[in-house]
Amino acid sequence: MTSISPTAVDDAISMAHTGTGWVDRSAYPFESKCLGLPAGAVHYVDEGPDDGGKATLVMLHGNPTWSFLYRHLIRGLRDEYRCVALDHLGFGLSERPADFSYRPEDHADVLEAFVDELGLEDVVLVVQDWGGPIGLSYAIDHPENVAGLVVMNTWMWPVNDDPHFARFSRLLGGRIGRELIERFDLFTRVVMPMGFADRSKFTDAARQQYRLANRNDRTGVGVFPQAILGSRTWLSSLWQRRENIADIPARLIWGMEDGAFRPAELRTFEGLFDDSTTVRLFGVGHYVQEEFGADLVPLVREFVDDLPDSE
Repeated sequence: MTSISPTAVDDAISMAHTGTGWVDRSAYPFESKCLGLPAGAVHYVDEGPDDGGKATLVMLHGNPTWSFLYRHLIRGLRDEYRCVALDHLGFGLSERPADFSYRPEDHADVLEAFVDELGLEDVVLVVQDWGGPIGLSYAIDHPENVAGLVVMNTWMWPVNDDPHFARFSRLLGGRIGRELIERFDLFTRVVMPMGFADRSKFTDAARQQYRLANRNDRTGVGVFPQAILGSRTWLSSLWQRRENIADIPARLIWGMEDGAFRPAELRTFEGLFDDSTTVRLFGVGHYVQEEFGADLVPLVREFVDDLPDSE
């Protein structure tokens, strides 16, 4: 595994994009970095102090987003905390390898290699949507390296034939649904806006960043819906080992108007963690980081400040 100089980012991700000039650097004013891993070149941002004195936050996005989703948190927390946000392979500015499966369990392997290669220690994982099972998989395998968890609108267990999830997985994960996602950008254009309780919070400028990020190859976006049911064996393995993370301090921040992850999923997490606090955001939907924006900063800062040895 080799690190790639930030000056070589465009070359490293040329398979994914023909340049990065479309990125709105006024909204996303971070230095792009890239890490070469066996599975592919992973784009990430790494902002804030790196003196080992305070927590390192590792932020993990879901579908069909990328690290742009965390721009408000990064800008608001980088004064005190190291903020690392990566793009999963196939998303944002990361490479789109033709031989990668894009299954969540393989994204989890990439995350493990990423954390190991950068030598990140005592991390606070910030997760949402598919970033949940991907990030919590790391925590389950390496609880000794996780100081805290910030969990937003996600899950980490098999849904089996729960009609709420099964219909979505079969509809968008089937042949026609996947073709609509990959050829016509259905997920970004239609599904993502439906995830907002207040669609006025999803500005045209922000929406354009997600559309452009997915313009060339939407394979990764298309795989995730099928994996809700298709990766049930992996999800089962996470849930069977849930006690590995039960004693990690957790803050649950939940958009209560989410049509995907409901109060029932929140209650499941509340029953899992021994040391957790819950913040319920009424009038907020699925994409909490986008819809609640900079108002998330004090909720996360308060939690991280109170963690043992955060000073």
